[in-house]
Amino acid sequence: MSSEKEPHFEKATFAGGCFWCMVSPFEEMPGIQRVVSGYTGGHKENPTYEEVCSDTTGHYEAVQITFDPEVFPYEKLLSIFWQQIDPTDPGGQFHDRGSSYRTAIFYHTDEQKRRAEISKKELAESGRFSKPIATEILPASAFYPAEEYHQNYHKKNELHYKLYRKGSGREDFIKENWSMKKDKEELKKRLTPLQYEVTQNNGTEPPFQNEFWDNHREGLYVDIVSGEPLFSSLDKFDSACGWPSFTKPLHEENVKEKSDFSHFMVRTEVRSREADSHLGHVFNDGPGPTGLRYCINSAATRFVPKEDLEKEGYGQYKKLFE
Repeated sequence: MSSEKEPHFEKATFAGGCFWCMVSPFEEMPGIQRVVSGYTGGHKENPTYEEVCSDTTGHYEAVQITFDPEVFPYEKLLSIFWQQIDPTDPGGQFHDRGSSYRTAIFYHTDEQKRRAEISKKELAESGRFSKPIATEILPASAFYPAEEYHQNYHKKNELHYKLYRKGSGREDFIKENWSMKKDKEELKKRLTPLQYEVTQNNGTEPPFQNEFWDNHREGLYVDIVSGEPLFSSLDKFDSACGWPSFTKPLHEENVKEKSDFSHFMVRTEVRSREADSHLGHVFNDGPGPTGLRYCINSAATRFVPKEDLEKEGYGQYKKLFE
């Protein structure tokens, strides 16, 4: 009999304008079981796309996400949601106007409501936008899946989807308002000069003269910029290279690889998915079972010891160290 705990799935529902554009940001994340496009918040049962777009049913275009909160917390879903929309627009999204294209968070539990309200308040107080946050927080109601041709539209009609996403103004808005590049000045204030040089300018710290190369405590190594969990002490080993070394990432989806031809060498760079921070490089000279050595700059990470995981918001990872 397997001793692994069965996943407990929950639902999250977000309206972010055209639902074609609200699927791909979530679908490949760890712990996401499925993402369905549909209609919610209105008064007509089983509405059609044409009825919803006519603004006569009261429905929003929305996506409903089935997720495992132990793997991907609701707060992370909220963060992704905000970064897909213009939360200050009360009349629609980008070139799509009308009530069906308004933004909203539909909460399924009181805890989701509480977290959504905190997230909205933090965004409002961040100073990122000069106008008020217009996105509503509403109780979840009946959700009606959209017609089949709308499901995974970005895969079925890839070219048209890309043209629409660009033409609607969404893509440019996201780049202008949600890209990490916009936060360079803020990062310079928040990070040390070395942390900034490593994460933003692909720098490298000195070997054997960095914070975690010889750290033997149990816990997680998270991105210094975004806080996304990257590596676990359970996968750390002594490579004698002078930098923290790991056999694998905590979640493969949280790191991305890129060819690096700098310094007259051919290497594979490792970057974080969410913040796009430069982390280090991965080599093929590591121990089993992967044979890989993720050589990571201490300055690109923050260490969260296992006893602090709960209070730091990483409680779902406590079970790794039990």
